[in-house]
Formats: sequence, structure tokens, C-alpha cells
Amino acid sequence: MTAAAAATAARRHLKTLARPAGEFDASRYFRGTDDLGFYNVGTIVVRQLAADLVREHRERWTVIDAMAFADCLLPDPVLEVKGLGVEVVARFRRDFVPSLLRRWKAWLANDWSTNWATTDAICGMLIGPLLQQYPELVDAVRGWVSHRNLWVRRAAAVSLVGAARRGDALDAAYDVAARLHHDPHDLIHKAVGWLLREAGKTDMPRLERYLRQHGRTIPRTTVRYALEKFPEPKRRQLLQATRPPQT
Repeated sequence: MTAAAAATAARRHLKTLARPAGEFDASRYFRGTDDLGFYNVGTIVVRQLAADLVREHRERWTVIDAMAFADCLLPDPVLEVKGLGVEVVARFRRDFVPSLLRRWKAWLANDWSTNWATTDAICGMLIGPLLQQYPELVDAVRGWVSHRNLWVRRAAAVSLVGAARRGDALDAAYDVAARLHHDPHDLIHKAVGWLLREAGKTDMPRLERYLRQHGRTIPRTTVRYALEKFPEPKRRQLLQATRPPQT
């Protein structure tokens, strides 16, 4: 079965699994995203479907076929369909090559756009592992901070979360954070705070110095996210120390 045919069949199968929102209403987490649809099947179902598909096609497919499969699904307006495409590609991570970075950036910047969950999945499951294999690509991702597309800018931060958590690429992480502090969108504020929080896990004194130096000009959402892992007394102290001056 070709990748395109497999994508058509998978999309059809996912639709049969759709369920009423009920207690699990994914749309509650995506306020303001009117063009995004939901089957409300949950991540576990999507992940299992991806595993089954890869098991079925692994002997015949390469990462190129997995990308062709995902190319058919990412433009779909339904969240779980997009997610299935990303999950399938992620299972070929051993075969990732640097040229894929350009393709994934194009997914993020495409006219059909994306959303924070799909963006973060692309970053966490695809771009992050690629950067671990090819750390020389970090500088390319760092350059995304000035991109006109919201999701590409968010990816500049989220793609570095895994590296920062390991204590890698910390200079790049702080540079990306500093260059995104003045972004007007709250989804960027949250992403940068997440990145700083993870950077602080391996070098908390450095994060404290950074916040004391720049905190008064950093969005408060970013500061609160960044401080989540500090002991409570220190967190309260830094919240006060980074408070913007009264006007």
C-alpha cells in the first residue's frame, strides 16, 4: 500500500472512532481556533494507531514514505489526523537526516497553519530528536525567532526544550528567550517560560541570574512559568524582584 493510500485509509478509520465531546472535549483547550476539528479520541488511540501502521509497513517504508504519509494528513483540519501524521514520522527517528528540518519548518509555516498542540508535537517528537543527533542545526532553529509565522516562532523555543532539559544548548536557549520576550502573543510567552524552566532544571543559579537581570522587562506569564521549579520561598522572592516598576 502506498503512503497516500495508507493515509486515506487511516483518516477514514479515525473518523469511525469519533465520539461526542462529553467529558473529554478537546476544543476546550483551543479557544479561538475556530478552524480546528476534533474527533475526541484521545492521544492513546492515535499513538496506538500510529504504532500499528508502522508495524504493518516498516519493512517497506522508509522515513521518506512516512513523510509522504504525514504530508497527506497535516493539512487536515482535524487535530487527531494531524497528530497521527506526526506520530508515524516520529517512529522513524533513527533515519532522520538534516534536510528534514526544512520540511518540518514548512509544515509549521504553511497556509493551512497548525495549532499549539501540533506545533509542540512536531517540536518534541521530530525537531528535538533531530537536534540531538545534529546539534549543528541549533543555529538554524535559533533563527526562527524573527519569522512572521506564530508557530514557527513558538517552535524556535519549544524545539530547544529537550536540549535545555539535558543541559545542552543553554546559550542558544537563553538567546532565543531574550529575543522572544517582546513578542506580543501569549503562546510565545508560555513557550519561552517553559524553555527557561527546563533550562533551570540543570542550572538553576544561571536562571536566577538571568531573571534578576532581565525579569522586569519579561512578560509575567513567562516569569511565572520559568519559576515553577524553584522552592516556594525563592519563587516568591523572585516574583517580587522581577516585578515591573510602578508607573
